[in-house]
This record gives sequence, structure tokens and C-alpha cells, in this order.
Amino acid sequence: MSTVVVVGAQWGDEGKGKVIDYLAGESDVVVRAQGGNNAGHTVVVGDKKYALRLIPSGILYSDTINIIGNGVVFDPEGFLKEIDKIEAQGVCTDNIKISDRAHVILPYHKVIDALAEEARGGEKIGTTKNGIGPCYMDKVERSGIRICDLMDKDVFIEKVSKQIDKKNEIIEKIYGGEKLNKEEIISTYLEYAERIKKYVDDTTVLLYDSIKEGKKVLFEGAQGALLDIDLGTYPYVTSSHPTAGGFPVGAGIGPNMIEEVVGVVKAYTTRVGKGPFVTEQDNEIGDKIRVAGNEFGTVTGRPRRCGWFDAVMVKYASRINGVTSLSIMLLDVLTGLEELKICIGYKLGDKVIEHFPASLEMLGKCEPVYETLEGWTEDITGCTSYEELPKNAQKYLERIEELVGAPIKIVSVGPKRSQTIVRENIFK
Repeated sequence: MSTVVVVGAQWGDEGKGKVIDYLAGESDVVVRAQGGNNAGHTVVVGDKKYALRLIPSGILYSDTINIIGNGVVFDPEGFLKEIDKIEAQGVCTDNIKISDRAHVILPYHKVIDALAEEARGGEKIGTTKNGIGPCYMDKVERSGIRICDLMDKDVFIEKVSKQIDKKNEIIEKIYGGEKLNKEEIISTYLEYAERIKKYVDDTTVLLYDSIKEGKKVLFEGAQGALLDIDLGTYPYVTSSHPTAGGFPVGAGIGPNMIEEVVGVVKAYTTRVGKGPFVTEQDNEIGDKIRVAGNEFGTVTGRPRRCGWFDAVMVKYASRINGVTSLSIMLLDVLTGLEELKICIGYKLGDKVIEHFPASLEMLGKCEPVYETLEGWTEDITGCTSYEELPKNAQKYLERIEELVGAPIKIVSVGPKRSQTIVRENIFK
């Protein structure tokens, strides 16, 4: 058995796409198990850039099976656009498998998502308005439409007709919006069904058999641990579980089938949207990091908030995920800064706390307790081994290891596949 989970150990956007792409090259199967096309991975191969949303990163390797698991909320329109785009880039998509248990995003989910966000006024949570949350709401309410329903014309028409009627009432009477055309939605989605049916399978069986056969399986995380619906900075979170514990449920396997958990973090911290951010640098330092790191969303294009590395937060993320190793991304972005800071605790009133609090009100009152380290000026983008890194860069990484309590096995010094330092192989 050789299974690896890759999770974001901050607020998402950590650079998981590159780590996943690197590990996908060694994998037989790559699995997405939560979220939807509200999250994106950007993978750079040579001079080509691939922006992936729903499709697992293993698609860039012709022999790898790519599973979209039952825990994913599936947007047929977005999926088919993505298929068309990457096929135009010369990528074969024959090895994609979509769980017949995955829930389907429909137009009313997107409309309600946008209307509800607008209705929040100053309390907006920063949704991408792709219908993710409302689809998960229907799933939990037990009124959702699954892929297996979409594959059966009569069942789909019966179920979706009732839902459109209900959702039109919400759209019109609660939000004052315009109702959706039932016949148009049904016709469009039946066309989608024809195109995607060749990809549909019972992925729980396929995945279980692959693991039992000893194949290398990579579980691809989306978003980050601090966006987990239970364990993140609620309510500024996503609607699923981007933590390691979400993979057994979202992929349909037992928890004892997970061996290695890689926590991916930036060498600094970023966040999109509202909510407390203890180490945020809303100043020249933050601007410098944002520009050097190209900190703008893959899916939304929104500028990310930037700040110093928060070891309190990453230690928390490491604990709740059972992280066995770390992957440090974008280390090169810090080159040229005279000094670097790491947050080692939170000052709350006259106390210093070392654990990440649940209360956002409490978190918002916390001030960072920093440890300062010397920076480096040497260009590290050509380094191919840990030993080639400047001594101050090594000290920075080693201090992160000490504070978080997990070894750093991968260090990224640039966006390309070749700009990856592997200190220890992840797959056993």
C-alpha cells in the first residue's frame, strides 16, 4: 500500500498544484475528494501553463487514472469547458473517472449563491459564486441531484423539476430575482449527460482495488485546512473538508488506507477574503511579497492578502491533519528581504497563547509574537539541492521544522517542475 494525501496547511493557494503535479508523475491514480471548481491548481510544464479546477493534476500524465470522487460537487458545464481547453492544449482526457455518487451543481445553485452573498451586505464571506455552498446545502438537506440521477433521464427530469420549482420560489420570493427556465435547464443538462457518461464509474471500487493491488495513489487536496467547515476560521470557510480526514469519506475508502500526509505551506502566509489574519502586512512588505509571488487567485484573479509565516497556525493545521511531512513553497519570493519574521505565538491581552483559537473575535484581538531571522540576497532559483541554499535560507527552514514539528521533505525555489528540491522521497 502506497498512499499519499496532499493538503494545504494554510488558507489555500499554497502552491499545492506544483507538489501534486510532481507527485503525480510517480502515481498510478490521482484523486480529488472534496470541493468543486471554486479552487484551482496552476501547473507549469516547460513553457506551458495549465489551470486546472475540477480535473485532477494527474491528467498531465497519460498513464495516470484521475478520479473525481463522491465528495466533490460536480459542475458539468465547468467540467466540459475544462475538458475542451486542455484537449486543445494537446492533453488526452480518456483516463478521467467521475464518481456516480458525486452531487451535481445546477444553475439554481449558482444564482442562489450570488444572491445570498449580495444579501449579506457588509458580512460577505467571499464566495466564488460557483454554487458550491448551495449544492452542499442540498446534499446535507437530502434534496441533491447526483451523477447517477443525471445518468437516468426519467429520474433526472422528475427530481430536477421539483427542485427547480422550489428554488424558483426562493429566488423570486426571498431574493427578488428572476426565476429560471425549467425546460432549458433540463435540455441543457441532458446534453451534458451524453458527453460525460463515458467518464462515470463507481470510483469507490476502482480506488479500493487500486490500493489493494499496491498501486501508488495520490489524494489531491483543494483549498486549505483553515478553510475546513469544522476546523477552519468559521464562517470564512469553504463548504467541505479540505483536511486529511475529508479524504476517506470524500473518496470512499477506509481511514486506515492513508499512509502519508504532506502539508503544503508557503514560506510566508496569504489569505483571500475577509477574516482575521494575525501576521498580515498591509504595507510595503506585503506589497513586495504579493508582486514577487504573483499573489492573485487562479480562479478569481483576486489579490491575496500577504504576511509573515505563522507557525502557530501551521502547527495547528499540522496537528488536525496528522501531517507527516511539510512541503515549503515559494521560498524564492523571500529573496532580497533583509530580515524575515516568523510568528511563534499570539499575544492576547497580557497573555501569550500558543494554540490557534476557535473564536474569530479572540483571533481578531491577537497580536503576533515574532522571532526575527536574517534574510538572504543570493538567487536560489537555480539551486538543485538543499545544501546549495544559502545558510540563512537553511536556518529559516530548519526553524520552521522545529516550530511545526514536522520534517520538510520538499522545497520549491521557482514555478517550474525542475525548480524543486526533494530532500526525501514521499512515496515509499
